[in-house]
Amino acid sequence: MVVVEEMKRRTFGMQNKAVAGVIEALLMVALVSIVLSVVQLVYIPQVMEQRESDHMDLVSNQISLLKSMIDVQGMTKSSTPISSMITLGSKELPYFVTVKAFGLLSTDEDVGYKIVMNPPPTPGLPAKFSSSGTTIPLASIKYEADNSYFTDQMYILEGGGLIVTQPDGTPVMRANPYISVENKTRINIHYDFPYIISLSGKNMTSGEGNCFIRTNYSTNATYRYAVGSVSEGYGNTSIKIYTKYPNAWNESLHDLLGMYATASNPCINIIPHLSQNYIEIKPGTKGINFNLNVITIYVQIGQGWIL
Repeated sequence: MVVVEEMKRRTFGMQNKAVAGVIEALLMVALVSIVLSVVQLVYIPQVMEQRESDHMDLVSNQISLLKSMIDVQGMTKSSTPISSMITLGSKELPYFVTVKAFGLLSTDEDVGYKIVMNPPPTPGLPAKFSSSGTTIPLASIKYEADNSYFTDQMYILEGGGLIVTQPDGTPVMRANPYISVENKTRINIHYDFPYIISLSGKNMTSGEGNCFIRTNYSTNATYRYAVGSVSEGYGNTSIKIYTKYPNAWNESLHDLLGMYATASNPCINIIPHLSQNYIEIKPGTKGINFNLNVITIYVQIGQGWIL
């Protein structure tokens, strides 16, 4: 039996299925890249700005708590040290291109910032403050933010008050210093003044994590400054506050003294000066009894306490 196999004609043609798969894959990669780019360029900066804004709110609360702790130490005269935590910065987001925020915590003891009383109070201020007996330094604790997405801010604890400022903004007194006022025959002003002393090598730290600042109450002493009214010949007497933030102090003192901060009572003004503007408090139709309770507080920043 002869089997005859019929040869089949085979036709060959080009198939486009493989090319279509490659193009589809490229389009998917391009789509994913576009989505990631939009997320990176639009949404991630918004997320990071909100993170840094939340961090600024956290620092504001932490600095406010630090102020409260110093006030409590002054009122109770407790020698027990207190450690307060400050969060210096915020971390970047994982998996995306972001930048960390950093912070600097330090003490500022510039001799140009001070409170000057003329004539001298009773008793005269000790020589550790100044040789003239009329000047006390206005040292401060300062936090400076180095943000990448949110506006940089600075928090300053100065003279018992909490000041907030921005690079192009006007400083604002967020929390007033502890000053009480009484309107009697004279205007009685009582001021609990935290005198900050930092220790060498423990007065600065920077970075992104948490750090601790330790405060120790040491001593307190009250100095009385009493001057009569202008009609009694005391027009040239004054209390001067030399500060980097005169607008914040001016607003705070007007708020604290209220109706007494007028030309007919103690007159409070910002005085322009070549080297440093200052706040001046002068007697008016009433004299001033200014009781300055100086509370010495030692401050250490970072780990490894010395005192």
